[in-house]
Amino acid sequence: MGFIMRNESFICENCKSEVSKHPSGSARNHCPKCLYSKHLDAEFPWDRASECQGLMKPIWLDHRKNKGLMIVHECTQCQKIMLNRVADDDNQEVIRGL
Repeated sequence: MGFIMRNESFICENCKSEVSKHPSGSARNHCPKCLYSKHLDAEFPWDRASECQGLMKPIWLDHRKNKGLMIVHECTQCQKIMLNRVADDDNQEVIRGL
């Protein structure tokens, strides 16, 4: 099984902001205000099979040749590392602080 696209709205468990669907129809996978995510996936993006369910803290930025600027998230419970693309509406002040 591979990538499953789900553009969903949610409430950020870190800052409690209401996060709307991604404006361009891409998949929204982190809060644009605080950049936190949630450990929902286990084997591949959007599988929603993780048993951990911990908060994913943004810890640094990385650049990938074919994907551009990526936020590196680390799970606060199990320390799994995951990367997510920076979105156009992400908080630039928080991004600069990584």
